[in-house]
Amino acid sequence: MTCVIGLIHGSRIYMGSDSAAVGNRFIRTTNLPKIFRNGPFLIGYCGSFRMGQVLEHSLRIPRQKEDQSDIAFMINVFIENVRNCLKEKGVASIEQRKETGGHFMVGYKGRLYSINSDFHVGDMLDGFDCIGSGAPIALGAMKALEKTRPKQRIEKSLEVAAYYSADVTGPFHVMSIRAD
Repeated sequence: MTCVIGLIHGSRIYMGSDSAAVGNRFIRTTNLPKIFRNGPFLIGYCGSFRMGQVLEHSLRIPRQKEDQSDIAFMINVFIENVRNCLKEKGVASIEQRKETGGHFMVGYKGRLYSINSDFHVGDMLDGFDCIGSGAPIALGAMKALEKTRPKQRIEKSLEVAAYYSADVTGPFHVMSIRAD
């Protein structure tokens, strides 16, 4: 499928992705980056390109209230707006009364949140995360390269994931935003 890597380093949030478009044991290289900025959010996705396009071009999130914690905002405001947007655009699916979306990562206010298909908001302790079929390989590479500069660490980890996974390919894209 793909590989998206997020990293918190100092006062910045970094995110990198590959360029694989995979389906039915067939791989192509997409010209569309799987990471983008939407307002104060840095977002990277895997799986459905349609979901990523909707998150990039249709999703609108209201500002966080001053008295609201970041995690409460992500769960109660961000995710609810994502769910509504994906339903409105025909991306979410409902089977046996269970709603599912897709898998994506969000950098916001110095944190990385991994959003699973059931809209669970994950927040890992070690300051980096990876999603997609290349994630297990990239996680190991990110740990092994922890003394490397952020952009190079992500690029090298994507290279390692591409070397060992048939679902990951370059070129690689890396973006960053301020963490505050």
